[in-house]
Amino acid sequence: MKPCGSTLFRLAALAAAAALAFSSCAGVPEVKREAGKSYFLTVLHTNDSHGTVLPNGGAAGLAERATFIKQVRAGTPNVLVVDAGDINTGSALSNMFKAEIDIKAYNMMSYEAVALGNHEFDKDLATLEAQMAQSEFPWLSANVKKADGSYLAKPYIVKDYEGFRVGVFGITTLRTLEIASPDKSLAFIDEIAAGKEMVETLRTKEKCDVVIALTHLGLVKEAEGQVTSKDFAAAVAGIDLVVDGHSHSLLKAPEYAGSTPIVQANEWGKYVGDGTFEIVDGKVKSFAWIPVQINTKDNQSFKADAEVAAMIAPYKEKADAVLKEVVAKTSDKFEFGDRLSRKKEIALGNMVNDAAMWYVTSVMGKKADFAFTNGGNIRTELPKGDITREQITTVLPFDNWIYLTTMKGSSVIKLFEFIASIPQGAGAWAQVSAEARYTIDYSGPDGKGVLKDLTIGGKAVDPNGTYTFVTNDYLMGGGDGYKVLADNVAAYNTSTTLRDVVIAYAAEKKTLVPATDGRITVIGGMQF
Repeated sequence: MKPCGSTLFRLAALAAAAALAFSSCAGVPEVKREAGKSYFLTVLHTNDSHGTVLPNGGAAGLAERATFIKQVRAGTPNVLVVDAGDINTGSALSNMFKAEIDIKAYNMMSYEAVALGNHEFDKDLATLEAQMAQSEFPWLSANVKKADGSYLAKPYIVKDYEGFRVGVFGITTLRTLEIASPDKSLAFIDEIAAGKEMVETLRTKEKCDVVIALTHLGLVKEAEGQVTSKDFAAAVAGIDLVVDGHSHSLLKAPEYAGSTPIVQANEWGKYVGDGTFEIVDGKVKSFAWIPVQINTKDNQSFKADAEVAAMIAPYKEKADAVLKEVVAKTSDKFEFGDRLSRKKEIALGNMVNDAAMWYVTSVMGKKADFAFTNGGNIRTELPKGDITREQITTVLPFDNWIYLTTMKGSSVIKLFEFIASIPQGAGAWAQVSAEARYTIDYSGPDGKGVLKDLTIGGKAVDPNGTYTFVTNDYLMGGGDGYKVLADNVAAYNTSTTLRDVVIAYAAEKKTLVPATDGRITVIGGMQF
């Protein structure tokens, strides 16, 4: 029996629909292009902005970044603007409004994709989902899934330009499970496996000519088993560019894993990476890249964009008013005197480090054995009575991020031997939390400090054990001569400032009582 005309029509329609569905599953037609013609794509990228809304020491600033991006777009036909993650967690201004300012600025700058970084998981899932809803750009991660198996963010995007097609996919470090607080319902997939799947999808299904991995992996191996961006690029074939974040690396030129370039643009928006592809016959012929500095203290090449600055202004006004907010009171003055934080144990140094321990263990839920900071980080006293955010900011004026660092016991001993060797009065002289106790003996004939009686948590340090402690990014970078800290087995920048930690601690305690408890004993040397 042959089908009638109407049946034939329906069958033809079904066949056409099936063909369309198959075509959709198999990918889209290749982009039309002229044989042998060179096409160009400019990739502008940032990473680890960490709430740096305003210029920091004259550098960076969202409005200043917007000016640069506008200038590039005005003179360049094909521009892709992306960010490799960690918009969240940083300045008090951004934190206060849960990165709403940052996201609005990214919307105004027409970012086309942002990778999920580990600090996007510092707050609860509802906060992240609200941020994603505010965003006019897609967040990307091909290796974070919800309980139902769907992706938390988009795994990838595809963009067509004249003569070529670009696919961009996101990857989030599995370190997030250790260094952030992702919702228990989320599943984190192996980075390399997810990357291989994305390349296959973009090359085969989507018929992309250029594939870019937007990764929050880092170039520095923080812990055993971590997949860095170099590990990733070496293991996943078919990637034309890795735009990376997480390690805050400042590169002068791309790093390579085989033939795959890896780029990163430092931190806080102090730089914007500026890369250019030349594409011929659907294949990358060349790639060039430079980091562009967004201003310095003495050179303001990029003025603030008026629209973005106007958006920021009311948020800043509200935040400035909050600085006058009383967060706690003190039962008595926390003395500072003639820079006593550089000479002996003082109550202010104890409080600052005890606050760091409280934050890491109670708020972040992480293990830590002790905390220390350089006495030069503390700049003035806290008076008796009501204490405002502004006063704590005056005590701790530097934007020092707190680090969680793990070292072998033998290296911890060397660390404290270095601390003991620091002359009194130097900014490197340490203040510590209650868990650390030691003596510095300056009574020898040469007057040099000698370490004695070191204990952590009431016990002698086990040279074969491991210890995790809290310190700041300045010291981790070798500042004040702390090169010994480079001998760590793991290190993690929480991207929370010590100042904000102390403010939170003060608000929690309500009343701060100045006290010393003999955690640092000084023999000989300067006595007070």
